[in-house]
Amino acid sequence: MPGKGKRGKGRGKSRGKKQKKQEVDILNPAAMLNLYYIAHHAADCLHMRGFRWPGDPKAKKGKSKT
Repeated sequence: MPGKGKRGKGRGKSRGKKQKKQEVDILNPAAMLNLYYIAHHAADCLHMRGFRWPGDPKAKKGKSKT
């Protein structure tokens, strides 16, 4: 089409080696301090760390309305 400039090719995802996720220590001092301020009790602490209770409804993705 006349009047339109050339478009460069966008970079796709690299198909090389996948980067491994770094292991995170959830008991390090910084993580514990953060948890101290956001968790209200032990069950809440475990829930935030990914230890869900059996039968617990899965969290919905997206913004919360709070």
